[in-house]
Amino acid sequence: METELVIICVVSFFAGFIDSIAGGGGLIQTPAILFLFPQYPIATLLGTTKIPSFSGTALATYQFSKKATINPKLFLFLVPAAFAGSALGAWCITIIEDDFIKPVILALLVIAAIYTFLKKDLGSVKTKDVELKKQIVAGVLFGFIIGFYDGMIGPGTGSFFILCFIFFMGFDFIAASANAKMLNLATNLSAIGLFAATNNIIYRLAIPMAICNMGGAYLGSKLALLKGNRFIRIFFLLVVTATIVRFAFEVF
Repeated sequence: METELVIICVVSFFAGFIDSIAGGGGLIQTPAILFLFPQYPIATLLGTTKIPSFSGTALATYQFSKKATINPKLFLFLVPAAFAGSALGAWCITIIEDDFIKPVILALLVIAAIYTFLKKDLGSVKTKDVELKKQIVAGVLFGFIIGFYDGMIGPGTGSFFILCFIFFMGFDFIAASANAKMLNLATNLSAIGLFAATNNIIYRLAIPMAICNMGGAYLGSKLALLKGNRFIRIFFLLVVTATIVRFAFEVF
């Protein structure tokens, strides 16, 4: 148990680093905890990862908010939608399998990766001004859907949020990352509440993992803000590619 705890804490540090830049920290954190602690139910292990994910995202959100604007009016609508979607997803993972949704996610990720790669200026600058009403409609829709995915499966949620803020609202990568992290906080908090209520969190793992995740998030967010949009775009493509490989392996 002690060796496994050290390993998962190291993994959580790197997960926090990755997640703070482009999302996708769960790509390494989730498989690692499932592999290291097979004696526990999957729902319990997924619930345990939500606490380090929340803590790291909270720290990264604070760092990014210093350089990017977060519209409180927009988030009055987006946060409840993401919160509700995440709670529903977390409930579903306790009663049904998630395999049916993975092929759809894989297809969407491939399309998004190709589009991002071909459109070199995507996310480099703010590309358009979208009126608040349209932002709210789009945000509530993708907030609920991605929130559901986060509560049910998890890995890559931050990347999905970043994509939506860039595609539908014209944000650059720094602004998209900042706003995505704010929404990610809501989905993580919602899932934590449900997993805690159903006794599906192992706190002796979650707390040290959270401390390490915050350390990685601090370094990652500092580096991302220092290097700017181009660096985040490249890192984002790497994370999305890794997500595609993972889901392709699971689907096929």
